[in-house]
Amino acid sequence: MKNNDHVLQNALLSTDVLRKTIDEMIFEFETTEEVPALTNIIGQKRGTEVMQFGLQVNKPGYNLYVAGIPGTGKMTFTNSIVEEVANKEVTLFDWCYVNNFEDPYKPKVLQLPVGTGNALKEDMEQLIDNLKVDIPRAFGEESYQREKASIFREFKEKTSAVIQEINDEAKQYGFVIRQSGSGLLTIPTEDGKPMTEEAYATLDEETLQEMERKSSELQDKVIDYTKKLRQIEKDARQTLEAIDEKVVLTAVGYHMDELKQTYEACKDVQQYLEVVLQDILKHRASFLEKEPSKEESNSVARLFPKRPNEDIKMRYAVNLLVDNRETKGAPIIMADNPTFYHLLGKVEYESQMGVMSTNFTKIKKGYLHEANGGYVIIQAKDILSKPYAWDALKRTLLTEQIQIEHINEQAGLVSTTTLNPASIPLHVKIILIGNRELYQLLYTHDEDFRKLFKIKADFDVEMDANMENMTKLASFIHTHCKRHNLLPFHRSAVARLVEYSSRLAGHQQKLSTRFNDQVEIMYEADTWARLAHDDLITNEHIRKAIHEREYRNSLYEEKVQQSIDEGVILIDTTGEKVGQVNGLAVYNVGQYSFGKPSRITATTFLGRKGIVNIERESELSGNVHNKGVYILSGYLGEKFAQTYPLALTAHITFEQNYGGVDGDSASSTELYAILSSLSEVPIKQGIAVTGSVNQKGEIQPIGGVNEKIEGFFETCQKRGLTGEQGVLIPHQNVTHLMLREEVVDAVADGTFHIYAAETIEQGMEILTGVKAVIYEEDGSFSTNCIYGKVMAKLKTYAKAVKEETNI
Repeated sequence: MKNNDHVLQNALLSTDVLRKTIDEMIFEFETTEEVPALTNIIGQKRGTEVMQFGLQVNKPGYNLYVAGIPGTGKMTFTNSIVEEVANKEVTLFDWCYVNNFEDPYKPKVLQLPVGTGNALKEDMEQLIDNLKVDIPRAFGEESYQREKASIFREFKEKTSAVIQEINDEAKQYGFVIRQSGSGLLTIPTEDGKPMTEEAYATLDEETLQEMERKSSELQDKVIDYTKKLRQIEKDARQTLEAIDEKVVLTAVGYHMDELKQTYEACKDVQQYLEVVLQDILKHRASFLEKEPSKEESNSVARLFPKRPNEDIKMRYAVNLLVDNRETKGAPIIMADNPTFYHLLGKVEYESQMGVMSTNFTKIKKGYLHEANGGYVIIQAKDILSKPYAWDALKRTLLTEQIQIEHINEQAGLVSTTTLNPASIPLHVKIILIGNRELYQLLYTHDEDFRKLFKIKADFDVEMDANMENMTKLASFIHTHCKRHNLLPFHRSAVARLVEYSSRLAGHQQKLSTRFNDQVEIMYEADTWARLAHDDLITNEHIRKAIHEREYRNSLYEEKVQQSIDEGVILIDTTGEKVGQVNGLAVYNVGQYSFGKPSRITATTFLGRKGIVNIERESELSGNVHNKGVYILSGYLGEKFAQTYPLALTAHITFEQNYGGVDGDSASSTELYAILSSLSEVPIKQGIAVTGSVNQKGEIQPIGGVNEKIEGFFETCQKRGLTGEQGVLIPHQNVTHLMLREEVVDAVADGTFHIYAAETIEQGMEILTGVKAVIYEEDGSFSTNCIYGKVMAKLKTYAKAVKEETNI
């Protein structure tokens, strides 16, 4: 075996690539008090352009879906963009519901210019108040009473004349006519006077028959006179009604003419006022009702209040649903609880003596009414979790009409009789906010979603770590400090927060747009500064906030490390072992993630099963991990089975894994263990490994590289750093390194090392110190290299299998 110190040196990373540091002197300010306020969005150029375009498209279906991971400030971003676009002159309307006098169950809607709704509401209230005084006063005028009395006298005279004619006719038949509630009665006479019942009872049969005949003849004549009386009564009633209408018109006319002149430019109001006038004439008696006495008000009226349709003021009320008097620009509504009724509005009910009742004044607006002509911002998860709300929103957008309905109708249940208000035309832009996975589900499975949300604004999770964005981040800090009363930040604190942002982004050349996480550090640093009675937040306060935040969330990590320290979890950090490698895994515990080593072992022996993934056989392996294991067979076949069949059984496993494993970031580690087992070349246990591999043996990048390195470093540090320990990572992950300062210091001192590999061959040489590949003149592997030893072992297996087959 040949030592390969030069390989280690070439793969060894220097400290200047392990962490990007920001020199505070690159900032021209001393504190954030000298920095201008933030006026635009940081790091979302693409999203801003898409949003601005989408908000300008005034066509059906061009609603927006803002996609991104939680905690990146999507809501703040969306608000700022929408407010910028909405801050312009738009045409809005007031919307009112009024009584439908022909069908009270179908209230009518009025579309009015802004400010007209409230004015009409007040004017109608004032009109009814005036009429409740003016109409009774008009009917109390002496001229009206004289005219009314004259009509009654004339009616009485005409009626008396007809009755006299009837009586004169009746005398000729021996009868007299009397009026009753049911009409005119014919009564026989005796000596010119009405016959008594006793006298009638003494009449013989012949006289009774003759009397019946005359009565029948007389009844025919009475019918004609009755028609005359009814016509007289009808004429008198019509005359009275004409006079009454004239009196009402006199009382109402001035007020109504004034209102019509006021709302001359509003066609809807003109039509409504005309209908109101006709209804007032029809229900003029309601204005003449006597007010209940105080005793009645305290007793009977309280127990049996008037029904809603008997309340004259309610009958002509205006239900001002949407009042845009105070709205500047296009309305923006945050639908924080987008239930069915909150979106579409509803009809409320009240209980009177156990009976539920309602009317058009109890129609209540929803988010869509408030936002009509503007924008509604909704969290996708909120509306999708509310029964019937999502379907109701889609239906409303498709029909472009807001129809207030009862939820029972959507559920297919029988609903009680309720109002069916006229629909309101809808012109609104919906902005849904959610993650990319939810967008993909909706786009794939909801046909209406594709029609209605044609604009997708992707929210980037990172931005370039250039001077422009770092300066904007300083402005963001300044703006947030002013808005939330935080202490000013010294430029050293800004520099440290920029480093933390790169750590969140997981890239030296990027900054994270997960501003929520950064704001939390700002809040906590402010608290630590105030506890120390400092007037300025410095680098030390940021460090303190980050450290304490990790400490609060690291209990589980400490328990895992304690198990390693006590030997409960078996991990070797010194010495060499055949077929055994320290792999690295990342644990996610809520908002905190950390890395820890896990022992991976491989055993190889003669057989035909190939690579057996023990995790898979135990149903503890995910699909991605299974794929990574299958790739190993492809690599081994290409490298070592070109002239001989691959007669191998290899068992690989994550030792002491009881909770399952997924991901392919350990596939290279598993391959190292198999190659070590086949070649019988030991692997250094002081070097942990991470990285996936493809069938060509190329190492591929993985996630969580910083946490993985720090996790193994902590394990080695607890046992004492020997100078032989380190971590092997994919070379592509070097730009993702933002390691803690203590790890960088250990590397600088030579007590810990970080290596980067591009291929499996390089990795094996780093892990074993032995040359992986040496070719003979004929192109075969030399027996002095690892791959030569692997080939020799596999040839032995292949021959043994062949001999067994021949037997």
